[in-house]
Order: sequence, then C-alpha cells, then structure tokens
Amino acid sequence: MAAGLLLVLWLRLLPVLLSALLVYELVLVVSPLLRARLSNARARALVVALISALVVGLLVAIALGALGLMQQDLGVSLSGWQEQVMSLIAKARQQLPQSWVAFLPATVDELRLVLVEQLHKHAAALQIAGRETLRVLLQILIGLVLGSIVSLTQASRSQHEGPLSQSLLVRCKRLASSFHDIVFAQFRISLLNTLCTAFLLLIVMPLCGVTLPFTKSLIVLTFLAGLMPVIGNLISNTAITIAALSISPLVGVASLAYLIVIHKLEYFLNARIVGSKIRASVWELLIAMLVMEAAFGIPGVIAAPVYYAYLKCELRGENLI
Repeated sequence: MAAGLLLVLWLRLLPVLLSALLVYELVLVVSPLLRARLSNARARALVVALISALVVGLLVAIALGALGLMQQDLGVSLSGWQEQVMSLIAKARQQLPQSWVAFLPATVDELRLVLVEQLHKHAAALQIAGRETLRVLLQILIGLVLGSIVSLTQASRSQHEGPLSQSLLVRCKRLASSFHDIVFAQFRISLLNTLCTAFLLLIVMPLCGVTLPFTKSLIVLTFLAGLMPVIGNLISNTAITIAALSISPLVGVASLAYLIVIHKLEYFLNARIVGSKIRASVWELLIAMLVMEAAFGIPGVIAAPVYYAYLKCELRGENLI
C-alpha cells in the first residue's frame, strides 16, 4: 500500500486518487440514508448508482460554476488593469529610490512591450502549463468516474474474499477514512475562512469606500486554497494582500492584519477539528508537507495531510502508537 501511494505521486496520478476518494466518500455518506429503506440488493445498487451520478454531476457543475465566476470577474476587472497597474507604478516611483525607478515602465505602451517580451520569452513554458492543465482536468474526470464505479462495486461486494483481498480492503478503508477526516474537516475550516474573507471584501471594504480588484476570484481562491491545511492560508493571504496593495499601502496593511487575526482563530479550530480527527498537531502536518514538498513538489504538499493521516491510522490500527 505504501509503495502504491508513492507510485501515485511518481506517476503524477494524484488528481485521479483524490477525486475518486472524494466521490467515494460523498456516496458513502449519502447512500446509507436511502439504502437502509430497501431490502433488495439490486435496488440498493441502483440507488448507489443514481447517487454516484448525482454526486459527479454536482461536482462538475460546481467546478464549472466557479470557473465561470472567475472568468467573468477577471474579464470585468482586467478592463481597467492598465490604469490600476500604472497607478501602482506611479506610487512606487514616489516611494522607491531613484536607482530602482529606472527599472519601472514609464508609460502604458512600455508596459505592454515588457509583457509581450515576457510572453515570447516564456512561450514554451506557457504551452507546457496548458497541456498540464488539460491533463489534470482529464485525470480529475477519470477519478470522478472511478470513484462512482468503486462505490457501486462496494455496494454489491461479496463477503467471501481471500486473505490478500481482505488485507488490501482494510488498508483502502483506512485510506478512505483518513481522507474523509482530513478533507471534510478542512472543508469546514475553509468555508469559515471564506465567509470571513468575503465579509472583509464584500462588506467592510465597500463601507470604507474601497473596492478591491478581482474580488470574486479572490473569494473562490480563498476557498480552494483553504482546502490545503496551513499552506492554503499563505496562498490566499498573499493574493489578497497583493490586490490590496494595488489600492494603497494602508489598505494592504489593514487587510493583512485582518487576515492574520482570522487565521489565528483558525489555528485553534484546526487543532481542534483536524487534530482531534487524526490526533496530530499543526506542526506535525507542517513537517509532513515540508518533507513531501522536498520529495515530490506541489503534489507532495497536497497529498501530505492525507498520507500522514493514513500513516497514523495504520499505526493506531496495529496498536503501535
């Protein structure tokens, strides 16, 4: 099982694993509510199949809705990007030393020229990034289908299994349980973080006469990044602070202070919700993510909380901790 999990990272199949586990766990949560009222095995299997299709459709609809919202927000906000960028550059010219000012573009045309040169310079990298994005999206779709198939197979599984099948089934159940503990607990934390951030961006700032660019996209990013323990907060905080600095340094500092207060509260929630589920402290998850990032890069950071929770589940299952 350990070799298989490492092979998933080495073969870059993490999106398939995570999306399959997500569908499997969602079906596992919902289906017993309906299957308990049915006595026929075929009827129970049919219910699981319908729920699987509903869950997959709902997840795809949510993803498409989030992408559409971000695209609309970016399209509207980018209409005035030149004025915002040049305003920020003008403020920087007044505050930075003269030796640094020479490296900043003086006009919009000069800024466009710099951007075009950078696009030509990194054209190959952009093509690779586009292919990687399509590959990940395809893997996620395959994982959604696999998760629904596995949940359907589990509903009609025979009780007569060999010892190897039974042992592997126990480990797969422990992995699924660890994924459930981490993701569903982190989902609640991310939802709370998103609500607090939306309160800042949609209510507090407009009342103060400040409108942040890319507000909707920042809220979506806050929720998605918040699904990753610890490091997700750093990603969303950095994006919001940069956007706030484009208005003024005071707005940037005030936004950062508000976010720090929110996340101090989240550390207590994280320790109580996630820590109580897998019996792990925040520093343990952080060390696991640092080690996995050094070994596998960004996929290692994403997989680290689930893998570490599974490791502790195995150790507890064998009465070693």
